[in-house]
Amino acid sequence: MNKVKPESRIQVIDRAALLLDAISRYTKPVKLKVLSADTNLHPSTAYRILHSLIDNKFVDRDAGGEYRLGQRLIQLSNRQHSEVDLRAVAMPYMEKLRDKVGETINLTIREGDVVIYLEKVTPNRMMHVQQVVGSRAPLHVTGVGKLMLGMSGEEGIRSYEQRTNLPAYTRNTFSSYEALYDECMSCIDRGYAFDNEEAEIDVGCIGVLLYDRSGGITAGLSLSAPIDRRKDEWITDLVEAGRAISAELGYSAE
Repeated sequence: MNKVKPESRIQVIDRAALLLDAISRYTKPVKLKVLSADTNLHPSTAYRILHSLIDNKFVDRDAGGEYRLGQRLIQLSNRQHSEVDLRAVAMPYMEKLRDKVGETINLTIREGDVVIYLEKVTPNRMMHVQQVVGSRAPLHVTGVGKLMLGMSGEEGIRSYEQRTNLPAYTRNTFSSYEALYDECMSCIDRGYAFDNEEAEIDVGCIGVLLYDRSGGITAGLSLSAPIDRRKDEWITDLVEAGRAISAELGYSAE
């Protein structure tokens, strides 16, 4: 019986990590040939590892044969950030905030260079912003993402800019390092951030960060609305909800 050498096993793990990291840099499902080029892995090798990851629910493959991170990674990220169930803690506050403002409320976490929509609550009205749970958005086009970048400091923002080249999604996207840095630092100073049609025209968001007992960033809370309905008066409600959720997660500002 042939035994797998320890070196081979470690190499496979390293290659799987490369593929997961490559997938996380894209906001949409990505083709095998792109992942192969990004990781310098032969397509047949990348294909074999990807399908093992699919079997373990770390990667999903859509009907078009393109790959994206799987739900199991979201679940593991959630466990990593807190011993308590983040969704269960946040949900009552999200529902209360939705009922007060009548708009969509989102719970997001960071995964590499994107935020992942972990949970949402939507209002009972015909026209509202739809965010798909499990979908991804680049950090620099979301309010929460810009706060997360700001907390990583100048070096973190510069590294993000070099990795992604700051693709523009609308005419309002911050697509230069200098403009993004200034915006992120302003968001940190305020304690909240706007998305002013930076990801999608006619959609505006307000975002705040959520913290855990260690003082680390565990998630983001945001409010999404058609830009002409968004109100600055909602900032106080969102900030208060964020503080309440953080407190339940064990965070103390003192």
